[in-house]
Amino acid sequence: MKRVYVFGTRGFPDVQGGVEKHCEQLYAELVGDNRYDIHVFRRIPFLKKGTAKEYRGVHFIDLPSTRIKGFEAFFHSLLCAVYCMVKRPDIVHVHNIGPGMFVPLLKLVGLKVVLTYHSANYEHKKWGYCARKILKMSEWFALRGADAVIFVNEKQMERFGGNIREKSVYIPNGVTVKALSTQTDYIESLGLKPREYILAVGRITQEKGLDYLIESYATVLHDGCKLVLAGGIDHKSAYAAKIRDLSKKYGVVMPGYVDGEPLRQLYSHARLFVISSYNEGFPLVLLEAMSYHLPILASDIPANKLLDLPQEAFFKTGDVADLSAHIGQALSRPYEHVDYNIGEYTWANVGTKVANVFGKVSGE
Repeated sequence: MKRVYVFGTRGFPDVQGGVEKHCEQLYAELVGDNRYDIHVFRRIPFLKKGTAKEYRGVHFIDLPSTRIKGFEAFFHSLLCAVYCMVKRPDIVHVHNIGPGMFVPLLKLVGLKVVLTYHSANYEHKKWGYCARKILKMSEWFALRGADAVIFVNEKQMERFGGNIREKSVYIPNGVTVKALSTQTDYIESLGLKPREYILAVGRITQEKGLDYLIESYATVLHDGCKLVLAGGIDHKSAYAAKIRDLSKKYGVVMPGYVDGEPLRQLYSHARLFVISSYNEGFPLVLLEAMSYHLPILASDIPANKLLDLPQEAFFKTGDVADLSAHIGQALSRPYEHVDYNIGEYTWANVGTKVANVFGKVSGE
């Protein structure tokens, strides 16, 4: 079996984040055919006490880290890179351009490296000038140093020239389709009723645009329909304080990070799903909402437009008035399940395509 070491994720299971969910599903697929021995590096501060050292056949290597913004990924990725240089796996799989800073170091000792490019992190509003310059530099090193590059967003891949695109492949994220939940105990514990709330899912961070979503919702307040923001929050950030204040003012429900059956109930019984992001790589939560047949409103960023949604589902990114109008129109119509074409977005397909990349890189 080929030994693959993975870094650039905080870890899984029960750790919120698009990259985390991507890795959780992908590597379970890859270990299924006994071709790969997968070892994923995790960041200790983000793990629950007593968490298992193996998950669905994937092995974990837990290393120290920090929660300091701007230093967390750098410090942990440096440790991971040194560990890989000592252990010398067949393939190192690096996720995102920040950790990709260390790709040249891995190549210096002759390791095979695959990079998955999830998003242009330097476009995120939370980063200052210096951090953005460092991320741009990391992108340059990572893309040129990697043996192969996987883009989850085809539009991002098209931004780069021939030398990069020759060794690149577009592989979108997948979704695990689950049956609708008939239970309502969790949503009732939040004071919610089926089809009487709008749902948004994701970490409470600036690039998700949740402040203007709340303001848009506040101008509608349609027949007592509530707004639910399901996602973990950094309680120390100024943006988090702003969201908490707005939520308290307008009665927004914030249950925190939700997964498993509670999240299934939230999706199953929502009236409308909204994704208001300014930036996304490939929006997993949007795919999830589609798998639950929900009516959807999405910001008109390129990543959201990768998915087959009707034109009327899109609103102008950051525009309170336009989003308010779309919410009002959506809530004025009777609720109906929507059937979306998501047949190609399976984790089995993703796993097969990534395995092909690994095979080319390792000379199989």
